[in-house]
Amino acid sequence: MTTNKFYSTHYSSPLGSLMLASNGEDLVGLWIEQQKYFGNTVPTEMIEKQDLPLFANTKKWLAEYFAGQKPAISDLPLSPNAGTFRTTVWNILCEIPYGKVITYGEIAKTVASKMNKSRMSSQAVGGAVGHNPISIIIPCHRVVGSNGSLTGYAGGIDKKIKLLEHEGVNISDFSTPIRGTAL
Repeated sequence: MTTNKFYSTHYSSPLGSLMLASNGEDLVGLWIEQQKYFGNTVPTEMIEKQDLPLFANTKKWLAEYFAGQKPAISDLPLSPNAGTFRTTVWNILCEIPYGKVITYGEIAKTVASKMNKSRMSSQAVGGAVGHNPISIIIPCHRVVGSNGSLTGYAGGIDKKIKLLEHEGVNISDFSTPIRGTAL
């Protein structure tokens, strides 16, 4: 029973405060406080609600994740608000294993194949990745530039580095952009 009401709550994480958003049944948003595009996919004002069962399940998922476990994305009902292209990109993100990274170009090739196109722009993929409204759970932090740059994280490059290190990625082979380039 999805309604036109949206609910929110907060979670204290090692990255700082996270805001969770729900339509009452599904998780529609998870943003790091003050990240770019914060709350932009929720079409209306959210009502603070601490006791939503979905929020309890999401907080449990996050606690397991930050404790070093590898909870399954499929354990949570996710419903990010987007069109076909962004949804396709976000579904690909959900397939990236813990501790692994993929490039924007690799995602572009997969999207082109899934959409029966000869090619897809890495920049368009970057835009979709950057607008991911369910940070951490839909692991956009696992996407890097083809040149080894840790670019493009709306939550901030410092948080992207922390998440990758938390998952066991050796980031010494990657470069950090001089200024953030989240799309």
